[in-house]
Amino acid sequence: MRPVRLPLAVLCLSALLLAGGCGDRADRQASRLPVSETYFIFDTIVQIRVYDESFPEDRFGDIGAILERIDARLNRNESGTEIGEVNRNAGIRPVAVSEETFAVVKKALEYAEWSKGRFDPTIGPLVDLWGIGTERAAVPTEEDIGARLALVDYRNVELDEAARTVFLKKAGMSLDLGAIGKGYAADVIAEYLRDAGIGSAILDLGGNLVALGEKPDGSPWAIGIQDPAGERGEHLGIVRVKDRTLVSSGVYERYFEQDGQTYHHILDPETGWPVDNELLAVTIITGRSEDADALSTSVFAMGLRRGLETVEALEDAEAVFVTKDNKLYVTSGLKETFTLTNEAYAPAD
Repeated sequence: MRPVRLPLAVLCLSALLLAGGCGDRADRQASRLPVSETYFIFDTIVQIRVYDESFPEDRFGDIGAILERIDARLNRNESGTEIGEVNRNAGIRPVAVSEETFAVVKKALEYAEWSKGRFDPTIGPLVDLWGIGTERAAVPTEEDIGARLALVDYRNVELDEAARTVFLKKAGMSLDLGAIGKGYAADVIAEYLRDAGIGSAILDLGGNLVALGEKPDGSPWAIGIQDPAGERGEHLGIVRVKDRTLVSSGVYERYFEQDGQTYHHILDPETGWPVDNELLAVTIITGRSEDADALSTSVFAMGLRRGLETVEALEDAEAVFVTKDNKLYVTSGLKETFTLTNEAYAPAD
């Protein structure tokens, strides 16, 4: 899928960044800050805002090319992609892939091992079965779920470092890198900007946020954390960060309703059903978006207690947990930088 560059006005749709609104277009053009571009790729809106007058706008073409390259390798839903080729050859033969695709698959498997399978990139057969986010979304039969569960097991992915191949051992297996791919892309774009000497930018890849460096005045970025019960852009609190990435996973992102029951898109690799625990949402704050992406899914699936313990034990990660009874649990490293702003929620005792 080629990245479609969208009009500047689309940027006003994102309210997660609280560092400043869209303001008057003429004033923004006069100051040239931020220098902005918006794309549609990865089935989502990607927004890049650069707060540096020296950044030439033609470099947004380079960023679009990077996004297109990653999509052409990791998108399982487009024909001719590397991951698509791996999936088509499940149970048949190993498939040689680019160094980039191999590295992302390897990282995904490392997270699967680390999380003891709570994060599993072979979730593809279940994703296809449920169809959440598509017009065919529906609750499957237990028989169908059981048949697809037999194909979900990250331990049946075989990597050959020397040949740089990926092999799915069972026919019908399918890799889905949706829970890590956008994070990886965000890191690549952030590195591109750093190499270009940019020290102040905001990247938003469909909710995967990177606050590059700090604001032009040297102060931290103020980022709103999505209210899982609110409209897109309504936040429950603000976290102030420098050179951090924020990724959220929650029941509000993609879901459907059937017979009065709501079913969200975060599927449990053990049961085949949407994860069912006390959590509404988890936001991970760390240094790399690829890690935050995988961590948010892993920790959400772990549940509150184990998730809190896991994040507290990590050196470079913090988290905000939102429970179904509207309580907020914030890891120790955020105590001084997170501010609750929504009265519908209360800090946990």
